[in-house]
Amino acid sequence: MNEWNQASGGSPPTFEEVAAKIRQQFNAFKGRSVLIIAALAVVVVFWTAWFTVQPEETGIVQRFGKVVRTAGPGLHFKLPFGIETARMLPTARVLKEEFGFRTVASTPGEKTRYDPSGAYKDESLMLTGDLNVIDVQWIIQYRIEDPIRFLFHVRETPKTIRDITEAVMRRAVGNRIGSEVLTTGRVDVASEAKIEIQKILTEYESGVRLVTIELQDVTPPDTVKPAFNEVNESRQDKERTINRAEEQANREIPKARGVAEQSISEAEGYALERVNRAQGEATRFESILKQYLGAPQVTRRRLYLEAMTGLLADMKGLYIVDQDQQAMVPWVSMESGAQPSVQRRQ
Repeated sequence: MNEWNQASGGSPPTFEEVAAKIRQQFNAFKGRSVLIIAALAVVVVFWTAWFTVQPEETGIVQRFGKVVRTAGPGLHFKLPFGIETARMLPTARVLKEEFGFRTVASTPGEKTRYDPSGAYKDESLMLTGDLNVIDVQWIIQYRIEDPIRFLFHVRETPKTIRDITEAVMRRAVGNRIGSEVLTTGRVDVASEAKIEIQKILTEYESGVRLVTIELQDVTPPDTVKPAFNEVNESRQDKERTINRAEEQANREIPKARGVAEQSISEAEGYALERVNRAQGEATRFESILKQYLGAPQVTRRRLYLEAMTGLLADMKGLYIVDQDQQAMVPWVSMESGAQPSVQRRQ
């Protein structure tokens, strides 16, 4: 009112003057409001008209819910005010699902920490083909190969992957005996499960490609671990004994075969030698007989002289006696350098 009084020289303002003043202030406020609303509209349009796709992601742009395009890494624009929306999927990242355990923290350079509560035994306890219960903990790694199928062909795709994996793994374990799964059959179980799971996911058109399935820890339940360890030790002793016996057999059997082959070879050689010698003696006898039939006296004397030559060659001394063996005879030594001597026959 003071302003009005000063402006009008101290007289009170009229109704028209007050109305004009209010209209002027309203117009000024209206102009500022329009500017503010326009600025807010520009901010909203700018904020809702662009989106960023990270290097390991793929963006799926939907217009009123319908997929219109996909976007690679970088800055992209879309229609504002919710006309188009963008959803990001980590298509370049290897995703992981854990069964029977959960990772609490995994920091490079530090030891991985797991949830110690043991609240996931329902996932890992399985019944084997020989009606034994074992605790199987495993992980599954996969990539999103088709983001559109991943989002829209299967409802709750991560949960579907977990359900399929658990069902297939239980069947693979149930088709084997417990000792096989605990020892030598782990790789076969993982390979079989991977093939079966990928086949089901492909039939469902889930857009997922498996990378690997790894059995992390396969153990009997805690309540039967002591008994299982004793059985396992017995089996290991059995295997060691069998391996030791096979090692000894592999060492002794070739040795025995070598000895047998040597004996056979020696026997064959001896037999061949005897046969050849017999054949030679027979041939020699036939030759002597032929000569004897031609000249009996000469052949008989020659044979006698040859026999005596061979006999006397091995003797060291020679005794010469008379017919009655009573006379004193000289003894001629057959050794080289020996002097002849005379002995009386007693």
